[in-house]
Amino acid sequence: MIKDFKYLLGYSIPLLTFAAIFKPEYFAFATVAYAFVFIPLAELFIKPDASGMEPESNSKSFTLYDFILYLSLPFQWSVLALFVWQIKQGQFTTLQLTGMTLSVGVVFGAIGINIAHELGHRSGKAEQWMAKLLLISTQYGHFFVEHNHGHHRYVATPLDPATARKGESVYRFWVRSVLGSYRSAWNIQMELLRKTDASFFSLQNEMLWMGIAQIILIASIGSVFGLFAMLLYLMASLTGILLLETINYVEHYGLMRRMKESGTYERVQHVHSWNADYPLGRLILFELPRHSDHHYKASKKYQFLESPKEAPQLPAGYPAMILLSLAPPLWFALMNKRISEQGGGLGQRQTQHIA
Repeated sequence: MIKDFKYLLGYSIPLLTFAAIFKPEYFAFATVAYAFVFIPLAELFIKPDASGMEPESNSKSFTLYDFILYLSLPFQWSVLALFVWQIKQGQFTTLQLTGMTLSVGVVFGAIGINIAHELGHRSGKAEQWMAKLLLISTQYGHFFVEHNHGHHRYVATPLDPATARKGESVYRFWVRSVLGSYRSAWNIQMELLRKTDASFFSLQNEMLWMGIAQIILIASIGSVFGLFAMLLYLMASLTGILLLETINYVEHYGLMRRMKESGTYERVQHVHSWNADYPLGRLILFELPRHSDHHYKASKKYQFLESPKEAPQLPAGYPAMILLSLAPPLWFALMNKRISEQGGGLGQRQTQHIA
């Protein structure tokens, strides 16, 4: 029974961030240290675990696992509200403000955007609305449109801005992915409007109304809590966005689908995403590191994601690999060899054809 609550460990991130907000003189960098120092070090002593949950084995816990995700909404918005309120109330050093902002940014990426990603794949309208509200709070609403209609269709091809090329640094990837994904989202949205013969100003234009909601949120924070709080909120949002994009970088770096003789790409397989079975990273990111199975069947709920034998495995958990990606020479030295072991990098796979 206790193991059914294991994913509550993911909320250790916002709980530490509450401490960072209320007691920055002691805990300003607590969330950052926990996510990118403690977790990677702890995973050095914990073996990867490839086991998973069978859907029929825990049917009574389905509602619990969903409810754990729903908790993200009050946690995310509470962190946002308390952060801007505290900025308005207190006097803090530059170092404390930096730690608080980075800590909030980690929440925005690991809880806000990450859980919005999971809920956005659900078919229920309520869950999709939760996903949109989470993304609006992080200023990344277009992710809902582009990820579901673009990324999952074009992943591991040159057509996907969120797939990192072999030899591409994470810094170059950030620019290409953020700008390319936003442009792609608008192209997808306009095509969806054309297919349904809907007006640009209709509620079906999710890019428009989510964009307006994000602007209203920014303006509201500025008018109620001040321009400085608004600026730090935007910096925290940028931190969360770059964290998400760095995860994208780690998830698909250098893995490309082959083109068939018909000119279309092969179906997405488990070999087209990097997996990491290290348990702490899996729990705090709600099984996001089991990314191969997610792309193979996007509708599968997070607690049921598996670790197939053919999925390429990272040498460390996602938190450690995120840190390593920030040092491109080290990243290339470690990962380019692994890409070759998986059957080739971008240049080789692009020229391969299958029937």
